[in-house]
Amino acid sequence: MNKVLALVLAAASLPALGPTAQAQNLNDLFLKANPSVVVIRARGRDVSNVGVTRFSETGSGVLVSADGKVMTAAHVVNAMDQITVEVLGGEKVHARIVASEPAADLSLLQLERVSPEMKPARMADSSTVRVGDQVMIIGAPYGLSHSMSAGWISARWPPNTVYKSMPLAEFFQTTATINSGNSGGPMFNTAAEVIGIVSHNISKSGGSEGLGFVVTINTAKKLLLERKSFWSGIDGLMLTGELAAIFNVPEPSGFLVKTVARGSSAWDMGLLGGDKIATIGGQEIAVGGDIILSVDGIPVGSDDNVGKIRNRLAAEPPGTTFRMKILRAGKVIELAGKTQ
Repeated sequence: MNKVLALVLAAASLPALGPTAQAQNLNDLFLKANPSVVVIRARGRDVSNVGVTRFSETGSGVLVSADGKVMTAAHVVNAMDQITVEVLGGEKVHARIVASEPAADLSLLQLERVSPEMKPARMADSSTVRVGDQVMIIGAPYGLSHSMSAGWISARWPPNTVYKSMPLAEFFQTTATINSGNSGGPMFNTAAEVIGIVSHNISKSGGSEGLGFVVTINTAKKLLLERKSFWSGIDGLMLTGELAAIFNVPEPSGFLVKTVARGSSAWDMGLLGGDKIATIGGQEIAVGGDIILSVDGIPVGSDDNVGKIRNRLAAEPPGTTFRMKILRAGKVIELAGKTQ
């Protein structure tokens, strides 16, 4: 009887140990992974009803190499003039973009220096991740640095299935909480290895609803580390069909430039962004900027051609001259730029 009672009491105590052990594992995981995580604070320009204005963006990132390379989300930094990375402990380090792939919402930064508090993260093979795996995200939701959330992988989405605007991205869907400021931050597996870079969440309320999307680290390694990538530093809108006709584009389509990042090839060649907002067909559009028609003779009018242009410029050594045909103030002119 005493033996039976002892077994019953032992069995009853097992469920109570589960959450405690899990919390301890997450605590150890956070302490191991956190030194690789950074907060990204970027400053850029936007076009509004009052003209060109300055604004700030806060995101997250992860150090992936000892020489100071940081992965983040393209929408946090791509067209920004100034980028500062804040490491664990609060030290601030300037950074510049060295590679970017907006079609997968990914960018790679190079730090001015690596702080002693920083530690490069290990990158996993994300092809081994399965639905139901537990994961952890560290970032800066609403600017709150080094905040952790935990959850599970709820789905895997192949490229060009979830978002047509990001056709190159393979996504994990996760229940881990993602809010504004988490973008660009790392998702870790239970071995403290990076398995993805946070992109965004889907929300009707504006907050997290358990529909977070994270670009797989295999996608990031392929697009940012294993092949050269061209950073355009340009944000804008593709004009096709009726919009192309309204703007008197002399070709079937063109790319209307909204903003140009300081220090980019586009900035150095004198490409101009917009300076006012117009409402056309119920859509607010930044107007007044140049309209790109072609680069080195390749029209910009399709996703395939945009990819060809980016790959061509990425393959050229730094300092190589390229030519861009644009529409400016009703006249077609040509600008010359150099790859970086």
